[in-house]
Amino acid sequence: MTDGIFWALAVVAVVAAVWVFRFDSMARATYALLTSLLCTGGVVVLLGLDYLGVVIVLMMTVEMALMAVFMVMFMMNPAGLMPMTMVHNTRGAAVICTALFAVLAAAVLLVPWPERRGRPPADATEQLGLSLMGPQMLTMMTLGMALFAAIVGTVVLATRRGRYDRYGDDLSAARAADPVRGGVG
Repeated sequence: MTDGIFWALAVVAVVAAVWVFRFDSMARATYALLTSLLCTGGVVVLLGLDYLGVVIVLMMTVEMALMAVFMVMFMMNPAGLMPMTMVHNTRGAAVICTALFAVLAAAVLLVPWPERRGRPPADATEQLGLSLMGPQMLTMMTLGMALFAAIVGTVVLATRRGRYDRYGDDLSAARAADPVRGGVG
């Protein structure tokens, strides 16, 4: 059963990762990337690293949701109404990816992996948390909130006007009174 779930998550993760580069829409590409990362988090949970898997799922969900919101607000073509490509130099990228895959696959098969010494800890999740954060968990949580506030503050300060400012209070106006020339209204 576990093997079947593992392979299903692995296949969906790879397919969704390919979709990231096939979609014309940045928003769709963001959610395809989220799907791939959620499946990766599921694989990590199946490997016995529950804490790390849940952290991956939570972080990637929030990150991709924020990314989708910012893309819809600020990208020229968030819905994919005009064809666009997310890939450049496709032949070069294919050659590099194929070579890298071959090198990594050969390394996995040819490297003499070390034997396990000792026994695994009684609570692997606690050990992982202590290894990642140590006694600095409160510091890291505070730093995360400070970084989020800085990101929001930067976006607010960087834009003098919002997406719908040119319409004023009447969003149903037939023609926008855009004070800045060159917009789409």
